[in-house]
Amino acid sequence: MSTTTVSISGMTCGHCVDSVSEEISAIDGVQSVNVDLNKGGISTATVTSAGDLDLEQIGEAVAEAGYLVVSDHA
Repeated sequence: MSTTTVSISGMTCGHCVDSVSEEISAIDGVQSVNVDLNKGGISTATVTSAGDLDLEQIGEAVAEAGYLVVSDHA
């Protein structure tokens, strides 16, 4: 089992959480998604999966929901 945490910008409400959770959950191997909403700031999604996930694939799922994965690294 693996846990991946990503930071997401642009989320403001429960509908945002539902959209992001639904898109990430559609990735093969994802077992659960827990989103900590920070309205107007940087929210955090913790993804539990059967194995390691491709961060690019998570980013694409978040983008499909209409939001952006951000990184602390420049």
